[in-house]
Amino acid sequence: MPSLITQDVAVRIATDVQDRPVPEGRRVVSDTDNPAPQPSPTSSSTSRSLTERDIAILEFENRWWQHTGQKEEAIRDAFQLSPTRYYQLLGAVIDTPAALRHDPMLVKRLHRLRDARQATRRARARGTAD
Repeated sequence: MPSLITQDVAVRIATDVQDRPVPEGRRVVSDTDNPAPQPSPTSSSTSRSLTERDIAILEFENRWWQHTGQKEEAIRDAFQLSPTRYYQLLGAVIDTPAALRHDPMLVKRLHRLRDARQATRRARARGTAD
C-alpha cells in the first residue's frame, strides 16, 4: 500500500512528535494513555501555523478511504503512530484557525462528525444513568 508521506517526512514527523514542547496546560500522552484533554481557548495551539505533520494529517484524513484495508492500518503505515495518538493529534489540529484556513470544508466536516459522536455518547450516558 503506498504511503501518503515519504520516508523523509515520516522521520521528521516522528522526531517532531518526540521533540515538540508540551504546551502549557497540556500533558504528554503516550499511546497507551487515555485521550488528551481538549485544548483550552487560551492554548498556544490556537494561534500557531500548521506544521508539515499537521498538513499530512489533514491530507490523510481527506483521502484515507483511497487506501485498501482498515483505516487503523493506514494510520500506522503512514505515520508510525497508534490510532489513539493519531486521533489526539487530529483533534488538536482541527481546533486551530490555521487548519480551518487550510481546508475549511474538511475541518467543518470533522467538527460535525466529532460533535455527532459526542452527542451520541452524551445520550447514551443519560440513558444508562436513568
